[in-house]
Amino acid sequence: MTRQRTVLIGFCVLMVGSAFISALNRQRTSEEPAHRRTDIPESHFTPRQRPVSAHNPARAYSDAIADAIDKVMPSVVVIRTQNLTLKRERVALDPFGIYQGYRNVEEHNKGEGSGVIIDEQGHVLTSWHVIENAVGGEVILNDGTRMSAVVVGYDKATDLAVLKIKDAGNDCPAVEFGDSDRVRVGEVAIAIGSPFSLQRTATVGHVSSKGRKVDILPYEDFIQTDAAINEGNSGGPLVDADGRMIGINTAKKTDDQQKGVGIAFAVPSNLAMVVAKSIIETGKHEWPWIGVTFRNKDQAYRDEMYGGTGAYIDQVWNNTPASRAELIPGTSVLAVDGRKVESVEDIDRIIFSKSVGDTVRFTLEYEEGQFDVELPLEKFPGSLFN
Repeated sequence: MTRQRTVLIGFCVLMVGSAFISALNRQRTSEEPAHRRTDIPESHFTPRQRPVSAHNPARAYSDAIADAIDKVMPSVVVIRTQNLTLKRERVALDPFGIYQGYRNVEEHNKGEGSGVIIDEQGHVLTSWHVIENAVGGEVILNDGTRMSAVVVGYDKATDLAVLKIKDAGNDCPAVEFGDSDRVRVGEVAIAIGSPFSLQRTATVGHVSSKGRKVDILPYEDFIQTDAAINEGNSGGPLVDADGRMIGINTAKKTDDQQKGVGIAFAVPSNLAMVVAKSIIETGKHEWPWIGVTFRNKDQAYRDEMYGGTGAYIDQVWNNTPASRAELIPGTSVLAVDGRKVESVEDIDRIIFSKSVGDTVRFTLEYEEGQFDVELPLEKFPGSLFN
């Protein structure tokens, strides 16, 4: 009993002492000046991500690009072709060492490019050189589905072609067309396609120039871009920051020492849309004209009549809309459809963005003053671009 009582008394003394020391420490802490205390913030133990400002321009720009890509990507397809080409080779030597002539040898190979669905019925717009030698092919949709496709038609002058997906139904994810005439130099340009077989690749750049001619096609009015375009991108869409197609990627120029980079070009969407519509309806593109040959004023003799910039009527062909309207060679063209004319290229751009059967309004300058004349567009007889 005595031992148990001693242990109990010792335990009570220990508890009372601990309580006294704890109270003393609390009193000292409360009396300590604030500048000598260190409070560890709660966030030190519960780290939280710093919120991004809703007005962050960089974030807004990044989101706009990503949204545009998300919007157009379902419309982009991979085109794979089985190609057949004929190669001429010499026939073997006869016993006298004389060649027996030449023969055609078939070569089979595969090709790959890009395309974009342009309507709910499954028509695919691409570059002509992607399917130039194709004897068969398929398209791979954004979800990986493989479907057979047939060539509807093509136009060599613009390097455009149209395919039709077999058994596509009537609910294909069609791309939204933008107005390439309203595109401004400096705007965002996004190229989407399958460069080097890397499917669904998006590269971002800007519109570098408009109305470019680089002497690779019979008719050129290219949008120039610095967005990276390489082998396999051909036929894919060039889109703006809103995910609207402003062009079809078709070509690039590179430095011989830098094969992977260069300046790229796209066929404007307004021209591509007209060509595609004509191909779908007739199997080929029918080029419109009014029966006039135009010249730039700065290409003519430097006199009062032809000085300055602009264009004028150089020749009027018989039995055409222009001859029936009695247009006169030498007449200055001030505007077409209300748009000021600075060069022949301006006239071509407006006419070629229309279809056969449409009308076009010319503002002409005669000695008596300015006059407007409206002319119907007819099909060019024969091949406009050889």
